[in-house]
Amino acid sequence: MPLVTSTEMFKKAYEGGYAIGAFNVNNMEIVQGITEAAKLENAPLILQVSAGARKYAKHVYLMKLIEAAVADTDLPICVHLDHGADFETCKSCIDGGFTSVMIDGSHYDFAKNIEVTREVVKYAHDHGVVVEGELGKLEGVEDEVKVAAGEGSYTDPDQVQEFVEKTGVDSLAIAIGTSHGAYKFKPGTKPQLRFDILEEVERRLPGFPIVLHGASSVPQEFVAKVNKFGGKMPDAIGVPEEMLRQAATMAVCKINIDSDLRLAMTSSVREHFTEHPDHFDPRQYLTPARDAIRAMVRHKIVNVLGCNGKA
Repeated sequence: MPLVTSTEMFKKAYEGGYAIGAFNVNNMEIVQGITEAAKLENAPLILQVSAGARKYAKHVYLMKLIEAAVADTDLPICVHLDHGADFETCKSCIDGGFTSVMIDGSHYDFAKNIEVTREVVKYAHDHGVVVEGELGKLEGVEDEVKVAAGEGSYTDPDQVQEFVEKTGVDSLAIAIGTSHGAYKFKPGTKPQLRFDILEEVERRLPGFPIVLHGASSVPQEFVAKVNKFGGKMPDAIGVPEEMLRQAATMAVCKINIDSDLRLAMTSSVREHFTEHPDHFDPRQYLTPARDAIRAMVRHKIVNVLGCNGKA
């Protein structure tokens, strides 16, 4: 099966009341863990590549790994640029075989965001590629995306229809209370998502696919394991999974997942070296790390996204 766009995925997800997982990839073991999980659960899949991942692994290596995953699983897989900073970055990914790109103009004012997004949409659509835009700013850190506490902003529902109509984007990332990175809410607080904003966006854009960034749940058992084996991560509360599942039954058709994967992999590697300090073969510690990724993705597919059996 060739690589696909997210168009048909999102149409089915919207109608079916579930979401597609968009999992960030950086190396072979992460790609394998994610795609093996999706194969086991017969789930459609979006593999995301950030600017940091392209810099770390190189575009060509990541594409070849993804091509291998398609051949190995025969799943419908969409390859997506996460947080494209400018037209040139998006163009490079489109020309390099991506089937979907995000242009993140959320740091611009509304008019400029429309301008830069529309430019990417025109080029992408001319090449059969779909585009995700963003309105509102999420706090937190993810690779080159850094928004300090207090500088984020919720999406204004009054702007969404004009933005979509003037840009021609195929999906829209909105800010309703999620945040990038592992450290979201302090223990003792009660995380909340602004479902009132999501409902209003859905009312103004009926049938249109919405995206949630910063949706990691930060399982405390992984934080505890990292710290048990020498890490220094503060306690944190992620977005409750039941809230993400609720969002997936509404207009949200794509949920981004990255930090959960990093925690699963890192905790596994730390545990392995604590128990086997004499090991030096990468296969010895990357095998259980890949297993941890696979287990995490299967959990997300079944219990959060609800897209198992939908490939």
